Amino acid sequence: MSSPFITVTELASLLSAAAAPIVLDASCVLHPAKFDGDYRRDSGRPRWLAAHIPGSQHVDVPTQFSDGTAALHYTHPTPQAIADELARIGIGETDTVVVYDTTGGLFAARLWYLLRWIGVDVRVLDGGLSTWIAAGSPVSIGDEPAAIPVAPWTVSVEHDAWITKDELLKRSESDARPLVCGLPAGSFTGAAPSRYARRGRIPGSVNVSSRELFDSDGTVRDDEFLRAAYAAEGVTGAEEVLLYCGGGISASANALTLVELGVTAVRIYDGSLEEWSAEESLPLELG
Repeated sequence: MSSPFITVTELASLLSAAAAPIVLDASCVLHPAKFDGDYRRDSGRPRWLAAHIPGSQHVDVPTQFSDGTAALHYTHPTPQAIADELARIGIGETDTVVVYDTTGGLFAARLWYLLRWIGVDVRVLDGGLSTWIAAGSPVSIGDEPAAIPVAPWTVSVEHDAWITKDELLKRSESDARPLVCGLPAGSFTGAAPSRYARRGRIPGSVNVSSRELFDSDGTVRDDEFLRAAYAAEGVTGAEEVLLYCGGGISASANALTLVELGVTAVRIYDGSLEEWSAEESLPLELG
């Protein structure tokens, strides 16, 4: 199985080919919570305007690739709604897509997860824009010409990508599938402020912080490190892996790194702590 990541060298080579991939910048600024319930987000478009890979276009995951009618921030749209938005921005069913961001890689991972769900040939630029620039690759500043829409297309492939709150509530203690929280340790234990209604973690879950799986330059750590990080929490890939975080974003980076290891049986709890913590009757563990 090929890697879900693409290197700067590989991307630069492909961009000079006749059938070049379409490059999407998914940057989005999600601010750390200063107090419980502190949810602040800014568009990443100003960052894209300041510097981006030539020919790329910025997309806003919270508005373009989330269900705007849902109560939660990042609820996934229907597969066809994703395909329709892709067609609107010039991406056809057989096009190859490369995604990146300038904000830590998590939103690039989320977009990758959504596109992979509906069968799009998509990869994530390892290290994002900073690695692209560090390699001496060219950047553009300012706006690009508007994307030319392509004919709408019908989704024909769907991976099993999501687990619901009700499914999690029905899990028994003997269920061997690991439930992994991708948030930093402080959020997992409840020591840090939460963007959501209550602090804590879903009972029975383990913690593999998605941010710890990437180096300081934004590139993914080597497979040996990734495998050890998951194995330390009992995640071997022998069973389906269930993932959650605050709102389905960090968990997407966990999914990305698991697929890098060849573990493809993964599903994300899309509502994550935003949904779970809002229901007072649902338990959360601290410490």
